[in-house]
Amino acid sequence: MKLHVNLFLWTFIVNTNCCAAIYWLGLTVNGSSVGWNQTHHCKLLDGLAPDQLQLCRRNLELMHSVVHAAKLTKNTCQKTFGDMRWNCSSVEKAPRFTPDLAKGTRESAFVFSLAAAIVSHSIARACSSGELPSCSCAPAPAEQAGPDFRWGGCGDNLHYGLQMGSAFSDAPMRNSRSGSQAFRLMHLHNNAVGRQALIDALETKCKCHGVSGSCSVKTCWKGLHDINHIATDLKTKYLSATKVIHRHVGTRKQLVPKELDVRPVRESELVYLVSSSDYCTPNDKYGSLGTQDRQCNKTSSESGSCNLMCCGRGYNAYTERIVERCQCKYHWCCYVTCKRRDVAWYEFLPTNVKQHHIHVTVLLDNVSTD
Repeated sequence: MKLHVNLFLWTFIVNTNCCAAIYWLGLTVNGSSVGWNQTHHCKLLDGLAPDQLQLCRRNLELMHSVVHAAKLTKNTCQKTFGDMRWNCSSVEKAPRFTPDLAKGTRESAFVFSLAAAIVSHSIARACSSGELPSCSCAPAPAEQAGPDFRWGGCGDNLHYGLQMGSAFSDAPMRNSRSGSQAFRLMHLHNNAVGRQALIDALETKCKCHGVSGSCSVKTCWKGLHDINHIATDLKTKYLSATKVIHRHVGTRKQLVPKELDVRPVRESELVYLVSSSDYCTPNDKYGSLGTQDRQCNKTSSESGSCNLMCCGRGYNAYTERIVERCQCKYHWCCYVTCKRRDVAWYEFLPTNVKQHHIHVTVLLDNVSTD
C-alpha cells in the first residue's frame, strides 16, 4: 500500500511539474486586476513557476503582455479546435491540468507551441504599439528596399519578442525539477516549433502615399500575421505530429521518432511522447470529456462532421423554430409594432445511443410592446 501511494504521488508530481512552463495560462483568472508595478505582485497569483517568478520581478513591464497572451492562448486554442473531438476545453483549468495536457500528448505539444508563439507575439506587438518602455519599433530590415517602396513605419519587434518570450516560456523546462528529461526536451522542442511558426508569419506590410490614392510613394515594414494564421499552421503540425522516444544517440540521450528512429527529429515538427485517447467518451485517466452533446455538422465530411464527432454512436437531431420580431416601429405614444418572421434552426448533437430523435420547440414573441 505504501509503495502504491508513493508511486501515485511521484506520478502526480511528474505530471504536474511537466506542465510548469504553461502554469502562467492561469493568469487569466484575475491577472488583469493586478497592477504589475511592484515585485510582490509576482507572488499574488497562481500561474508562475519559480523560474518565471524571477523573470517577473526583473521585467514587471512585460506582465501585462503575458496576461494578454494567456487569454489569447486559451481563446485561440478553443477556437482552433472547436470542430475537433478534443476541443481544448481543459485549458480553462490552468494552472491545474488534466492528463490530456499533463502527460506529454500531442495535445500538450500543440498548447505548448501555441503558448510560446503567442507570448512572443504579444511582446513584439506591445513594443511596436509603444506599450513597453524597454523596447520600441523593430529596426529597418537589412534587405534592400525595392524600387517602388521604402522602409519605414513601425514594424513588430520580433527580435525582442522572441528574446523575452523564449526566456519566459523555456525557463521552467531548463530546471531539472520540472519533470523528466524526456518531458523537458519535448516541451523545449515544441516551444521552439511555435516560435519558428511565428518567425514564418513575419510579412511585409505597406501603406500607400500620394495624391488621390495614386500610391506614388509606398512605405513598408515587417509585421506579424494575426494569431489565427499561426494557430492554423500549428494545427497542421499537430495533425502530423511525430511520436518520439528518448534514447541514446551516440554519447547522449535524445528524442528520436519511435517508428522511424533512423532520422533525427525535424525542427519543424511537433513531437509527443504519449498516445492520446480518441476523446470519444469521458475518461478521467486520459483527460477525455467525450463528445456527447457537442454540436456536429451533418453535411460535412471533414472536421466537425457528425461522422467524426459521433464516433459511430449516431446523433440526436433537434429542430427549434423561433418567431422573431423584425421591422419594428415606434408609435407616439407609446407602443411598438413589429412584423414576425419564422426562423428554423437545426442542430445535430452526438449521443451515446444509435438512434435518432427530433425535438421541436416553438418560441413566440409578443408583436406589440407597451
